[in-house]
Amino acid sequence: MSILEDARALAESGPVCDSCLGRVFADRSFGLTNAERGRSLRVAAALDDDEAFEATDADDCWVCEGEIARFDEWAERCADAVEGVEFDTYQVGTRAPPLVEENEVLLREGAGLPEDAGELFKSEFNREVGKRFGRLTETDVDFGRPDVMFLLDIEDDSVEVDVHSAFVYGRYRKLERDIPQTEWPCNRCDGSGYVGKQTCDKCGGSGYLYEESVEGLTAPVVRDVMDGTGAKFHGAGREDVDALMLGTGRPFVIEIVEPRRRDVDTDRLEGDINAFADGKVEVEGLHLADYEMVERVKKLDASKRYRAAVEFDADVTEAELDAALDELEGATIEQYTPHRVDHRRANLTRTRDVYEATGELDDARHATVEVHGAGGLYIKELVSGDEGRTEPSLAGLLDVGAEVTALDVVAVEGVEEPFEDDDYFRE
Repeated sequence: MSILEDARALAESGPVCDSCLGRVFADRSFGLTNAERGRSLRVAAALDDDEAFEATDADDCWVCEGEIARFDEWAERCADAVEGVEFDTYQVGTRAPPLVEENEVLLREGAGLPEDAGELFKSEFNREVGKRFGRLTETDVDFGRPDVMFLLDIEDDSVEVDVHSAFVYGRYRKLERDIPQTEWPCNRCDGSGYVGKQTCDKCGGSGYLYEESVEGLTAPVVRDVMDGTGAKFHGAGREDVDALMLGTGRPFVIEIVEPRRRDVDTDRLEGDINAFADGKVEVEGLHLADYEMVERVKKLDASKRYRAAVEFDADVTEAELDAALDELEGATIEQYTPHRVDHRRANLTRTRDVYEATGELDDARHATVEVHGAGGLYIKELVSGDEGRTEPSLAGLLDVGAEVTALDVVAVEGVEEPFEDDDYFRE
């Protein structure tokens, strides 16, 4: 059958509006809206005098039951739903009424057309409401990950809004010890501050083992500036609680949940964070980022440079220290999960490389050692041997007991590439 014959068969099913008529043939002609396509079919068939093919108002259409006439109304409701929210991109989805979906099937079956002929009702609704919303708000549709997502539930007559997270990338330095990277809930009271009805004696009722964290000194500032409902801290690995993070810093991303502001001055934000952290933590290089940056940060397997203050339980000579460090440089280290983390890490043997190892004695029982190693290398255990769990180790090579008394991460190597890449930052 020709397209005009198919159109006549559809019209004979009952009063059908131009959009519902044209929608069935959306895959056979292009460059028109469905309403324009439906009207063109009526004219082309010269059926204006045919009672079965008279123009039908949407309100009288048995297929959409008048919903097609509400595009403008839904677009305005979407705009009202995000009033006061900053965004550049959007996407619209539609949950079609079951009866309308059933009517669409019956319409095509009655004319002997395939069930999937043309375009679905909800696809037209997404597009037409989306176009109108874009014009109202002067924003752009994004079929990947938009700033805001709308779900139009026509049967419930409701607009559901999902304001997607905003992301800020940067690097941090931790300038005081005994500050974890993220908030550390107390494991005795599960973060409640109470054991039964008594104040938890382990955390003093705070719910946390440490009063401050890098997360707590940075994320709340970003959350407040972006007016979000929550914040999540994502770091490229983490240093020990008692270690400093120096040099150019460690990459991180702060994710802001449901932000009402996205267009923020990152230079000013950087200053706000550093003032709030009061010298305990510093951030730099802040950029507004895309959500892909979280995965890139968390997957970063950068090498790191460490400076460790080491104490020996027996005298060591400069020559002995140099010889032991020469043995470690270039070595592949086998490390079974250390005692200090085996309660939260799987027990297995990891191999990590030592790229450089240098040091000098401060006196016969103390040394300063610098190590450049692969990501994931446990430096404290590289020094102590961890009761034989790390081989080789500085203690084992010297045949003395050795302990790290202070540890600094002085550089995270390879940060600029691939992270200083405009493709992953928002303008």
